[in-house]
Amino acid sequence: MSETGAAVLLGTLADAGVTTCFANPGTSEMHLVAALDAEPRTHAVLTLFEGVATGAADGYARMAERPAATLLHLGPGLANGLANLHNARRAGTPVVNVVGDHARDHKPLDAPLESDVDAIAGVVSARVHRSTDVARLGEDAADAVAAAYGPPPAISTLLVPADVAWSTGGERGAPRPVAPVGRGMLDADGLESAAKALWSGEPCTLLLGGAGLRGEGLRAARRIAAATGARLLAECFPTRMERGAGRPAIDRLAYPGDAARAQLDGTRHLVLVGARSPVTFFGYPGKEGDLVPAGAAVHGVTETGAAGGLALEALADLVASGTDPGPTADLERPGVPTGELTVWTAGQAVAALLPEGAVVVDESITAGAGLARPTVGSAPHDWLTLTGGAIGWGPPAATGAAVACPDRPVWNLQADGSAMYTLQALWTQAREGLDVTTVLFDNGAYAILRAELLGVGAELAADSPARALLDLGSPRLDFVALGTGMGVPSVRAQTADELVDALRRAAAEPGPHLVVAQVPPLVP
Repeated sequence: MSETGAAVLLGTLADAGVTTCFANPGTSEMHLVAALDAEPRTHAVLTLFEGVATGAADGYARMAERPAATLLHLGPGLANGLANLHNARRAGTPVVNVVGDHARDHKPLDAPLESDVDAIAGVVSARVHRSTDVARLGEDAADAVAAAYGPPPAISTLLVPADVAWSTGGERGAPRPVAPVGRGMLDADGLESAAKALWSGEPCTLLLGGAGLRGEGLRAARRIAAATGARLLAECFPTRMERGAGRPAIDRLAYPGDAARAQLDGTRHLVLVGARSPVTFFGYPGKEGDLVPAGAAVHGVTETGAAGGLALEALADLVASGTDPGPTADLERPGVPTGELTVWTAGQAVAALLPEGAVVVDESITAGAGLARPTVGSAPHDWLTLTGGAIGWGPPAATGAAVACPDRPVWNLQADGSAMYTLQALWTQAREGLDVTTVLFDNGAYAILRAELLGVGAELAADSPARALLDLGSPRLDFVALGTGMGVPSVRAQTADELVDALRRAAAEPGPHLVVAQVPPLVP
């Protein structure tokens, strides 16, 4: 029996291993929705906002190491998802966007939802392709998956006109050969240059990113440091980093420019392994945005985010052959805190109670200042961060990570202001019964903007009405009510003891939980 284009598309994706689809469909995607019944391998997850769908696809791919699909509605639907596609692009995660478009004979009529969807997709996609013939749709879908795998992994967007989806006569495309996510090309010249720098005796710093912050890559980095005396740093916002007991403790490059400059001070050779050359997030009056110390040489040995582990192993074989740095010293896990609830005691509570094998999705912003140090001694875990700086990523990414890893607890450490961008993700977590514990730091302020106000040298008088733009009061957001209204058991903690009790209950009970930690803002 001849299949519709929609059935061909979904079957081709499933044949290629893309079996999870985060969806917010509309009229132009109804044939794709209907075709889901004929493709039992596909797990379709409904989201209430396109930014949740795209952020979930990012979180899923970071943990599953294969792409998920999104199903989005025309140009405006894709535009609603762009911020988290930006984060996915900066993370180097593979995503296959399936975006419906108007039927081909309807598109010239300039209907209200008509837009230049190709241009919108091009902002974040490494590949954009419009399928114009049902006979080619299967091949187009297979090519879209291959483009997402890369290397390097990337966002691949397939535009599907409604009439191509409802027409019959297509055939499924055969899966293309793909490289595993996290693989890429090594730069032989860069590898040799880095080895010479490490042999030189001059101060060297290895800045690690991508797959270099996991498993064999971390162990190889320790060998290099032990043999050469090089300093190890992780990029400021890693895609995925293995941390906790039994794993090498590597500091991340600081967000504030002055702190990052202090970390890199004295470096004569900066070796980049899966990381970009470091810069400040923004330009500040009278300060350089480039964080590479003056006179330092930069050596890149692999594409950004790709092949980091392989590159570190190759580099270790060159400069640290036979070196055994010994076992990693476990740091003491902090005890549970009591008394006042601050960003510091909240960090201790998270560190003390974080379950073994947890996936931590960190969008805590300023409230996360107390998390890094104590969690080094926590049970082994993976830490995902906001790679592109576009806020509203945490709840969706936690949703996607939980779909990818149903056997692992996911903890979303979340700032209050950015949570409001995509809080709808809680509803999807409840609908899917996902094991996500959201620890929401409720400080009633855009504290990061208060810090940036000082950083750029802008001034506001004490009685300035503009100060209201940096606060979240009047009225204060009731996150417990919001979470409960979306079907997630929610509780507020106002002391460290209450936070500890809430986290213990959340860890013991199945399904999602929201724990609202009421902390004072770090920046007054």
